[in-house]
Amino acid sequence: MKKLLEDIIKSENIRTVFQPIVSLVDGTILGYEALSRGPEGSPLERPDMLFKVAEANNMVWELEYLCRIKALEKAQKMMPIKMLFLNVDPKVMNDEKFTSGFTKDFMLKLGIDPGNIIFEITERTCIEDYKIFKKTIDNYIDQGFRIAIDDTGAGYSGLKMLAEIHPHYIKLDMDLIRDIDKKPLNQALVKALAEFAVSVNMKIIAEGIETIDELNILIDFGIHYGQGYLLQRPAPEFLEITINNKNLILNKQAQMQKQYLQTSTTLSIGEIARFDTPINSSATGNVINEVFSSCASVQGIPIVDGGIPVGLIMRSEFYAHLATQFGVAVFMNRPIKLLMNTSPLIVDYNTSIAQVSKIAIKRREKNLYDYIIITKNDQYYGITTVKNLLEEITQVELNSAKHSNPLTGLPGNLIIEKNIKNILDTKEAAYVIYFDLDNFKAYNDTYGFENGDKILSLTAAIIQECLASNSSQENFLGHIGGDDFVAITYTEDIRKLCDDIMQVFDNRVKNYYTETDKNNGYIIAKNRHGIEEKFPIISISIAVINNADNHFKSAEELSTKLSTLKKKCKLQCYSCYCIE
Repeated sequence: MKKLLEDIIKSENIRTVFQPIVSLVDGTILGYEALSRGPEGSPLERPDMLFKVAEANNMVWELEYLCRIKALEKAQKMMPIKMLFLNVDPKVMNDEKFTSGFTKDFMLKLGIDPGNIIFEITERTCIEDYKIFKKTIDNYIDQGFRIAIDDTGAGYSGLKMLAEIHPHYIKLDMDLIRDIDKKPLNQALVKALAEFAVSVNMKIIAEGIETIDELNILIDFGIHYGQGYLLQRPAPEFLEITINNKNLILNKQAQMQKQYLQTSTTLSIGEIARFDTPINSSATGNVINEVFSSCASVQGIPIVDGGIPVGLIMRSEFYAHLATQFGVAVFMNRPIKLLMNTSPLIVDYNTSIAQVSKIAIKRREKNLYDYIIITKNDQYYGITTVKNLLEEITQVELNSAKHSNPLTGLPGNLIIEKNIKNILDTKEAAYVIYFDLDNFKAYNDTYGFENGDKILSLTAAIIQECLASNSSQENFLGHIGGDDFVAITYTEDIRKLCDDIMQVFDNRVKNYYTETDKNNGYIIAKNRHGIEEKFPIISISIAVINNADNHFKSAEELSTKLSTLKKKCKLQCYSCYCIE
């Protein structure tokens, strides 16, 4: 094998293929990962075998250098507009030959901007000295290169590497992504990493996406980018993803945004951004002073190089430095990068204002009122202030409360009607479900309104719980009023969902009766005509319509059909469901 590897390196017989890394927001291509293959049909065609033999024979440097050069030669024409992800072993990165053979000057000779190169550092290799390794990483970041931690969730170092290296991108290992729609533990881990990434201004790339269900749940979690066979396989050319795959992303995003009444969890920070003209990091203190002096309302200035935010200078901080002894003499003619905050809060356009507010208040006290910088597709988009953020959150929550049921907090009639109209207009294959409680009035009259309200809250909680456990996609639940609820769901097994709701409801509702009434299975109460009658334990009637055929012309027509189905269900004296 050693002889074969030597021949491969000597003849430069390496094939390079490229797999796109795709935005899970709009389906655009962020860049391509360069993947190397040995000679086709040879024992070393597979990359794992190729590098295994190289490591066994102390030839990793020579092999990696060849792979990088081949990738760069092939990618030169693509580089001005897309990023290139290059796999690098930490042991190689610390090698003096790597440092001397892969510098900013070296890249410029090839006509490639280092800012378009991302080093993917695999987490599978153990790093023995983080102090030395971090110094190496910082050196490359200073030259303009970016860093991604590869295989996160599968290697030795895990969170320690993230904390020490502070990469620009976190690539989640495919074993973490595989069947994530069916694995609650994996979902919890990815959700936690997604929240962590937002709070420290990193971007997540999910590797190994192979199914639509995996894609959908990753979009639900707010994962920034994806890579995998579902989106596009590796190829010798720089392929775009297909229109169908792009539509999968866009349709899922549209579905998530499909709420007519926005709340703080759906209104994005980008929608309240304002554009403040940024300053380059090489600008002097004199330039900053002119900006602050010319406009008293400007409290901060975003520092942006090449479209990418690199810092922030706040008015109070700037003048505090000038007020020190020799401050004016030292800083007025020197670049602002010496004074700026190099770790301001930077968030993506699509981050919800609720999420941004949580991150903002966790900042150090002296930075609580610093501007929040907003990016779109990693480029500077604008800023917002903490004051503006809080005002928007207050307003949308007031609007939400105005159109919500005061008891359950669920959307009311206006929102329900608009959501139903929306699925009709977009011809979505969704189930619309009408829930109604049987014998609720008799219970309310006998046990009182306070206990009646407890039953309604219980019903809302059970429906929400079962909707969440039976569908990986986002569901909608509204409260019409009284004991009537409407849901919209994309579950694959509607019968199981209905069975689950009925079973849980029938088990829990008995706890709201006295032991005597529970044992009897009924209560005695007066009917509408004042005559005493036996009323069974409250049950739930469920009417279901599948919108797949889309034969309803209006929300009113669909609602009428639901009411007819509901009446059919209520003929029974026990929980049941009817599906059109």
